[in-house]
Amino acid sequence: MKTKAYRIALLFNGNKTFDREVIAGIAAHLGGTRVAWDLFLEEDFRLRLAGMDRWQGDGVIADFDDPAVAQAMAGCTVPVVAVGGSYASDAAYPPGVPYVATDNFKLVKLAHDHLIDVGLQRFAMFSLPEAQESRWAQEREQAFRCLMSEDRMEAEIFRGCETSAASWDAAVQGQIDWLRSLPKPVGVIAVTDARARQLLQACAIAGISVPEQVALIGIDNDPLVRMLTRIPLSSVIQGAHEMGRTAAHLLEQMLHGVRLANTQILVPPAGINVLASSRFQAVKHPHVMRACHYIRQYACQGIKTHQVAEYVGVSRSSLEVYFRQELDCSVHDMILRSKLDAAKAGLESGERSIADVALGCGFTSTQYMHLVFKRELGCTPRAWRDRALGERDTLSVAA
Repeated sequence: MKTKAYRIALLFNGNKTFDREVIAGIAAHLGGTRVAWDLFLEEDFRLRLAGMDRWQGDGVIADFDDPAVAQAMAGCTVPVVAVGGSYASDAAYPPGVPYVATDNFKLVKLAHDHLIDVGLQRFAMFSLPEAQESRWAQEREQAFRCLMSEDRMEAEIFRGCETSAASWDAAVQGQIDWLRSLPKPVGVIAVTDARARQLLQACAIAGISVPEQVALIGIDNDPLVRMLTRIPLSSVIQGAHEMGRTAAHLLEQMLHGVRLANTQILVPPAGINVLASSRFQAVKHPHVMRACHYIRQYACQGIKTHQVAEYVGVSRSSLEVYFRQELDCSVHDMILRSKLDAAKAGLESGERSIADVALGCGFTSTQYMHLVFKRELGCTPRAWRDRALGERDTLSVAA
């Protein structure tokens, strides 16, 4: 007997990491069941919103973070499952529609707890200008305010401005002024990785050490952002894959007559990818702080100890003494550690060959990176990559 193929529209923005992960979760659900869906999926669905209320298919899964989508779906007669950010108020959810949400409070709390765990006592948030399209950012602000209130601390939140070619210089200067005004050291939570990347650039321009003065963590775990930052960015991993699976499961039930109106499912974050930007260590000596800042930016460009000493403005021997006193390691050890961290992140992404990772992380050869991995980690680069990708696949199956 032939299984009926349902015609399903997926209204997501393929340019967003979050949306792509949700779509991947939907695909995982379809791959693990006998469900047959013919998918309507546009790269930029917003160009096709007009008339979606008259969609002649069987169902829709849509990103309701965009208010235009929620409005377009208001009169839809086929089953609709909404996906988006969570809200503190139940009244903020669209009525009559099952809703699968990323838990904004838990995203921020996980980032906040991580910054506490590394030893920080002051915190701030870098958000977005208030807009209907970024209501999820305001929800993350509210979560941050709640956490600060629980600790009887003031919630330091900076929204900055929307960036464009014309306003870029002013936007960066505003970020620098805000960063300089913060008491140091401080842990900053950015509402997205894209916002975190902007702060990393602002810190580099202003000479603010990351993470010694500003420890930074984003939200999204966007691999593209990681490739665009000099200092590897820590990030909270949203449970977007699980959200896609859950949304597809709900729609499948609705297609078989199950009524799920006003069902709300909150999906917690999947974890944190901890990298250099938030690995705070209390460093007192200004020469060590300045050297670490330089190393984290340029280790993968093959810098040597003497170049670090020249940048700091002290002799090589003096800098080595300061490092031993503060960090119980040599300057070379710190350079190698930064290169190794970058290499581990590059291998874990699974997007580049081992040779490309070695070259991009400043190792003189693949063989040398192999020796460093064996000595420092007890395994080869290939084994490290295979294990990381295997764990990721296992988590996806378990979800």
